[in-house]
Amino acid sequence: MKRVKAACICQTLHFMLKDDLEHDYAVNLVRDEVVKYKASLDRNGTKYKIVSEDTQPDDSVMIKIIKQYNSSPVGEYLD
Repeated sequence: MKRVKAACICQTLHFMLKDDLEHDYAVNLVRDEVVKYKASLDRNGTKYKIVSEDTQPDDSVMIKIIKQYNSSPVGEYLD
């Protein structure tokens, strides 16, 4: 029999600007979306570590994150 001892998922998320909106407004929407995403991780009790968060030349945001997979234990992945 096998059991999952630790599991995480590594993601690169690109929070992109909407093309049909004025640039400054689109940037503010992206920033709000990033804040809401992080808040949802906290609210759901998901363990995570943001490896990098970079603003791109077009002001979109790229986040590299390691986060808990489902409700599996994270082991040493987030140390």
